Amino acid sequence: MTALGFLYPGHSAEDDYPRMEQLLGSDVRLDVVHTDIGEDAHRVDALLEMGSPERLTAGVEQLRMSGAEAVVWACTSGSFVYGWEGAQGQVRALARSAGLPASSTSFAFVHAAQELGVRRVAVGATYPDDVAALFAAFLLAGGVEPVTVRASGIITAAEVGTWGYDEVLALARAVDGPDAEAVVLPDTALHTAAHIPDLEKQLGKPVLTANQVTVWEALRLADRKVNAPDLGTLFTREPLVQVS
Repeated sequence: MTALGFLYPGHSAEDDYPRMEQLLGSDVRLDVVHTDIGEDAHRVDALLEMGSPERLTAGVEQLRMSGAEAVVWACTSGSFVYGWEGAQGQVRALARSAGLPASSTSFAFVHAAQELGVRRVAVGATYPDDVAALFAAFLLAGGVEPVTVRASGIITAAEVGTWGYDEVLALARAVDGPDAEAVVLPDTALHTAAHIPDLEKQLGKPVLTANQVTVWEALRLADRKVNAPDLGTLFTREPLVQVS
């Protein structure tokens, strides 16, 4: 059994995690601990507070008790808002606090793009313009070029969590273009786990979503390889094991 830990802010799309656990179809357990979101606002000052060491540390002890082998801060905006170096410091502090390998969703997007050999992406963000621009700058610092960025101007994670498949597909289609090798949907408050294969079929290219890459990143930290095509192209990089 591989146990993986996630610090998830508040309550929006956390039901993606049991769904993904089921879709992994192997002995992988995804343990989610909810951190205090504070003010639910896609605003820089609120996001900096949401990702503060005090809020992350508060959830770490519970994860350690779960037997997790790695921990990921399952929040994109609450990590990239610190900038590349600040987000690295956030992850280092989390690793020290947890005594485990650690990462965040923002770095997960960069590592997932590297895994797929993707350099140019279209970003469909639920955030306001200024926050979406910070995510684009973070990707660029990681060597991933956002060729188009679309901001939806949604202020709260609670509202994002109400979006269904039609809204997610509309956002992905609106931002996609011929220059993009993949489409990136960065908000962990967005329900996507049930939709990734269909989104990829509709767009004809890989789609990277926040909760998807967060789980993939935790598996990477634990040095665990899983082939799970129901979670999209990212989870088909490993060959299927042939049972004789």
